[in-house]
Amino acid sequence: MANTARQSENTRTRMDPLSKALSCAKEADTRKALDMVLLDVSKITTVADYFLICSGRSSRQVQGIAEAVQARLRQLGVRPLGVEGEREGHWVLLDYGDVIVHIFYQPIRELYDLESLWSEGAVVPLDEHLVVPKGERE
Repeated sequence: MANTARQSENTRTRMDPLSKALSCAKEADTRKALDMVLLDVSKITTVADYFLICSGRSSRQVQGIAEAVQARLRQLGVRPLGVEGEREGHWVLLDYGDVIVHIFYQPIRELYDLESLWSEGAVVPLDEHLVVPKGERE
């Protein structure tokens, strides 16, 4: 029985990168993250396979999105390798190894413009995975 529990735990913590990125996107979506973009950067860098980039309307919303994503992945048995910027809430970076989540306060996102910096990455469509499709948001 213990061996089965250990195998189950190992299975839970070994998510493939796309599933992990989509779990992050779904949780960010439940917190009303804005302008979410998932980039497949696996062919252009060794830093990560996916970048999830999204925004909040306030530093408090940015912090709430970050907390929710961390809590959801923790439930799945996945812990971040690092978390930066959570206290300030302007740009929170959650490093999950093969998935890096960037959560910006909107004006800061425009300043750094990561989508342009990583424009060679392939955009992964998120509409079919989100609670409310992008076109139906307020």
